[in-house]
Amino acid sequence: MTSTPPLPGLEPEVAGPEVEVRRSAKRRRTVSAYRDGERVIVLIPARFTAAEEREWVARMVARVAGPQRKRRNGDAELARRAGELAGRYLGGQARPVSVQWVSNMRTRWASCTPADRTIRLSRTLQGMPTWVQDYVLLHELAHLLESGHGPRFWQLVERYPRTERARGYLDGVSAAAHLAIDDEDELAS
Repeated sequence: MTSTPPLPGLEPEVAGPEVEVRRSAKRRRTVSAYRDGERVIVLIPARFTAAEEREWVARMVARVAGPQRKRRNGDAELARRAGELAGRYLGGQARPVSVQWVSNMRTRWASCTPADRTIRLSRTLQGMPTWVQDYVLLHELAHLLESGHGPRFWQLVERYPRTERARGYLDGVSAAAHLAIDDEDELAS
């Protein structure tokens, strides 16, 4: 991953946030952005042309640095629950920057991006028992400490007393809905 200075033509007419662009050869199609204090970090594929970079940086800066959008109902509660679960089961070490409900997940229960410390949970989970939601949230919080699904990761997750029960519940929901969600990556973190 490389950082590049802003391209000419990106400087806003009025003072705006500092923008850092990070190019990654691993990133193929997705573009994301997040705040880091007063800066906006924009993550783009390394293959982007200068024109594509300008277009996407402007779009993402407007999205992230623009007027704070009203969070959907429940995000504040979700963040509070994340803090409580992290404190109880992970020694308070997992500290996400944001935790939110999203409606665009079709094949995952949730996702975590350790690089920017964000967690997203599918709104599909909102109709499930709280203890299932808590398991999914703890699963994602554990990814802030251990990115893969190795033994250390599962040791962290299994601190939650209803891990097996919640996994069974999610497997049942997946089977009933004929969803192709893999055992190891059922949360696709």
